[in-house]
Formats: sequence, C-alpha cells, structure tokens
Amino acid sequence: MTMTTERSGTTSRQNPKSTIKVRRLARNKKLLAGLIIGGAIVLFGVFGPLLTQDPALVNDIGLTPPSADHWLGTTQTGQDVLAQLAYGTRGSLAVGAIVGVLTLILSTFFGVVGAYAGGWFDEMFSLFTNVMLVIPGLPLVIVISSYVPDKNIWLVSIVLAITSWAGSARVLRGYTLSLRDRDYVLAARVAGEKRRRILAVEILPNLIPLLASQVVFAVIFAILGEAGLSYLGLGASGSFTWGTMLYYAQNGLALRLGAWWWFVPPGLMLALFGAALSLINFSIDEIINPKLRNQTRAARKGWRMSREQLSKAKEATL
Repeated sequence: MTMTTERSGTTSRQNPKSTIKVRRLARNKKLLAGLIIGGAIVLFGVFGPLLTQDPALVNDIGLTPPSADHWLGTTQTGQDVLAQLAYGTRGSLAVGAIVGVLTLILSTFFGVVGAYAGGWFDEMFSLFTNVMLVIPGLPLVIVISSYVPDKNIWLVSIVLAITSWAGSARVLRGYTLSLRDRDYVLAARVAGEKRRRILAVEILPNLIPLLASQVVFAVIFAILGEAGLSYLGLGASGSFTWGTMLYYAQNGLALRLGAWWWFVPPGLMLALFGAALSLINFSIDEIINPKLRNQTRAARKGWRMSREQLSKAKEATL
C-alpha cells in the first residue's frame, strides 16, 4: 500500500510539470505559426495530386491567366499550374524527407556513436567528418549532378545528404562528449549496464531536441538545394518540384511575358515553407537553450519600454 501511495504521489507531482511544458509549447506563437503553415503545405502536397489533373497534360490554351477552369492559369504549353504545383510540392517534400532521414542517420552514427565510443574510433570518425566538412557542398553537388544523365529524386536526395550531414555530426559530437561524463552515465557504467543500453536510454533521449533541430535544418537545406539545382537544369529529370517549375518558367520567358502565375506560386511556396521550418527551428532552439528564451523575452520587453525606461535600465546595469 505504501509503495502504491508513493507512486501515485510521484505521478501527481509529475503531472503539473508536464502540463506546464505543454502549455509553454502551446503558448509559443512561433512554433504554432510554423506548424500551421508547414502542416497546410504538407497536406496540400499529400492530397493535392489526388484532386488535380495530370500536370504533364498539354492543351491548346497556353499562358492563360487564372480562371474558373484553371485556378492558377496555364503554362506556355497549356499545362495546369495548380496541378504542377501540387505534384511539385509532393516532390520537394519527398526530397526534404529523404535528406532529413539520411542526415539524421549519418550524423547520429558518426557524431554520437563515435563520441561515445571514444579512442581511435572517435578519432577516425572525427577525421572523416572534418574531411567531409571542408569539402564545398554546392560545387560537389553540381559536379556529381552534371555527370549523371538520368537523375531521379532519390539520386538527388542522396547527393544532397552526403554533402550536408557533417556539420550536424560535429554539433552532436560536442554535445555527446559533454553527456558522456555526466554522473548518471557514469553511474550506469558502474552498475554494469551495456554500452548499447546506455547510449539508447541515457544519452539519445537527451539529444532529441538537438536532433530535431538538425533534421529541420537539413530539410530546409535539401529543399533549397534541390530548387537551386533544378533552376540550373541539374535537378531530377521527369519529376515535378518547385525548382523544376521555376526552371521551366525561366525557359518559357514567363517573367518577360508577364505570366506571373507561372513562377510566383512555386517561389511563394518555397518562401512560406522555409519560413515555417525556420520558425519551428527557432522554437526548438529556445527549448534547448533556456538562456535564448530568456533573451528573447528580455528583447520583447525592451521593445515595449519607453526611452526613459530604457535609459534607467541601462543606468541600473552600469
């Protein structure tokens, strides 16, 4: 009975803390705005292709402005821009998801596992990470893409992931080195716990916010990198992405012909999704670093203060 009472008391004491964390996350306006914008774009990319026509279907109504039949107009060859935008959203999100997962796996393996193992294993992994870190990413991607004639989304994603995981691995390595010498990790070692269990139970859960931040950054880099490659004509062939839409709009002289409905939607989607992921990333950074959250609050408070109050606050600090 005593043990049951203690457990129930512990649970009752823990629930308010978890409730406070949930409320704090719910009050984070940047996180909510990023989730709403990003979620809407993801839903459009998932269900949009199911509700639109074939994006490659050619009609004899080229460069038609938005109308009731074609909500976002048509291209120079009569293809529906809304259908291309739906399929392009799915393609760009697929690239971001693949690169995010691959970056997570590579950075965790070379950063977390190597740092926890230590010794020559860590030195070898760190040397390889440093070599990959100094290799210029965009020129390497351009060279690899230019020598491959038939490129699909998987190939472009793998190339982008190879050139983007090293920075995340360095950040994870430094944080893992600090966690490796914590008291609870040393206590688990003394208790005879296996290395795999210590890594999975004691270290990785403390890295979840940092891993989430690195994945979000990798997705942003992947989508923007693919858009840049496609705009240069080095993207995935036979696939629709936001970058390929901008590439075809450039080749079709959409800007010169005044066909704004051809290049504005993919550019706007790139900007909105990048802004949404950036807001989510900033919110995760504030969760990881409480000092950053306090600095943000102090800055907001300073915006509301008058000049006299600011001068008094500066005098008080001096």
